[in-house]
Amino acid sequence: MDPGNLEDPSAELERLADEQLDANDAEGADSGGSAARARRCARVLALYAAGAVDSRADAYHAACVLLYSTEAAHIDLAATLARGAARRGEDRAWPIIAAAVDRAHLARGQRQRFGTQFVRQGKRWVVAPVDPAVSDALRAFYAVPPLWVLHQSAAQLQRDDERA
Repeated sequence: MDPGNLEDPSAELERLADEQLDANDAEGADSGGSAARARRCARVLALYAAGAVDSRADAYHAACVLLYSTEAAHIDLAATLARGAARRGEDRAWPIIAAAVDRAHLARGQRQRFGTQFVRQGKRWVVAPVDPAVSDALRAFYAVPPLWVLHQSAAQLQRDDERA
């Protein structure tokens, strides 16, 4: 850990996750802020390497940050951390697992499983291609809305984009 940093690791992980989610709200999950996102990811990785990701909440917060990395290995680690948090009773981790799995699949040129990721097709927001074998029941298990709702969300994102 950073000897110059006096912040409690759990509090720091929560703060980093809050910063990431605030940045997503302000800029969109995949736009701008790449230097700040990279800094947050690097700090989470340093805390993880130092063994400071201890509790289920720590694992959840670390996964929330790493989910937005541009590195496939970091996204895989986000899924692993979220799975560990969920196994220990952190209910907020389930949709993070689904999103991390989807982001990892898309990063590898595969269809996403759950439908959590929206992409631009030309000038339109759409749900990225989804594995048709994944049911809405499985999505519900991971606290992900049914596919038709995800398509509606992409359409709403498009309408919001057009108004801006």
